[in-house]
Amino acid sequence: MGLGSTDSKKALHLISCTNNYMPNNHFKKGELYSFITGKASTAIARRLQKKFNTAGLNLTIEQWSVLYHLWKQDGISQQELCNASFRDKPSITRLVDNLEKLNLVKRVPSEHDRRINLIYTTKQSHKLEEETMQLAEETLNEALETVPPEKVEVCKEVLKLVYDNLK
Repeated sequence: MGLGSTDSKKALHLISCTNNYMPNNHFKKGELYSFITGKASTAIARRLQKKFNTAGLNLTIEQWSVLYHLWKQDGISQQELCNASFRDKPSITRLVDNLEKLNLVKRVPSEHDRRINLIYTTKQSHKLEEETMQLAEETLNEALETVPPEKVEVCKEVLKLVYDNLK
């Protein structure tokens, strides 16, 4: 989801305008852009991918995030998977295609609507669940190692408010 140069200029202009005219914005110029682009999220994803690679797991973070949602609720439609993972339909289709090739998920036509495929995890994906979830937990623990729990809670509250404001 990279920004083209025109989009980047528009985003930077928006941030500049926001920083100069919005009294509720407590970010310095350029800070907000880094915040929005998810530096922390990217760093966590990179660390987790490195752990997956070191463990010999043939799985990308994107694929794992799809499996994560299916482990929480197996047998959901591709559209529900889009909604749960905040990804568009073409991305989910590609990810599910690749997970199917790895024998980690299977598509099953809905009994009620043949236009809908339900996505189910396989036994092979369940073999990965415990190890990948443990690696994810280790990564988050490393990321939050020096962050006091009360600050984590404040951060969660603020990010939820930001999300709710833009829904």
